[in-house]
Amino acid sequence: MSGIIGKKIGMTSLYMEDGRALACTLIEAGPCVVTQVKTVATDGYDAVQVGYGEKKEKHTTKSLLGHFKKAKTTPKKKLVEFRSFEGTSNLGDVITVEGFEVGSFIDAIGTSKGKGFQGVVKRHGFGGVGGQTHGQHNRGRHPGSIGACSFPSRVFKGLRMAGRTGGNRVKVQNLEVLKVYPEKNLLVVSGSVPGAKNSYVIIEN
Repeated sequence: MSGIIGKKIGMTSLYMEDGRALACTLIEAGPCVVTQVKTVATDGYDAVQVGYGEKKEKHTTKSLLGHFKKAKTTPKKKLVEFRSFEGTSNLGDVITVEGFEVGSFIDAIGTSKGKGFQGVVKRHGFGGVGGQTHGQHNRGRHPGSIGACSFPSRVFKGLRMAGRTGGNRVKVQNLEVLKVYPEKNLLVVSGSVPGAKNSYVIIEN
């Protein structure tokens, strides 16, 4: 498995040859630099660390500055490790979108939008208590009964209730690559990708 780091630009639609309009996401992916190559002999496992995005030296710790100088590159904002990286990768190698082919499928990982404190209908997809008949009043989006009575006289852990939702690491699999623009470092993939605009996206293929 190999991959690249990018930023979500936003969503648009593409018209296909058969007349369909497909919702798609634009991702500015790379160029990324290989900042570390881990091996079983030195680190206990095989992995490739990749860096993306420029960062000022004054905002970088001295230990990280030395880390980036080994790779002969400038400080990077985002570092991600990829296990079992396909092909041979050397320190300082540059990874671009040219490695992606139209028609191939990728997995996209991002942090979903935070929704704040939400009720059970939005958070878990509950249907609410029901209509206004049979004595129901102002309970359309309420959770309803939560079960336990005199036994076991407690609420079980993990019961789905209202609370903070969103802001989680989400992986969406099997998104088709519709277009590749190497000169602009752009990938156009089908469907939606988790996260807000300008948020980081990890792409695995």
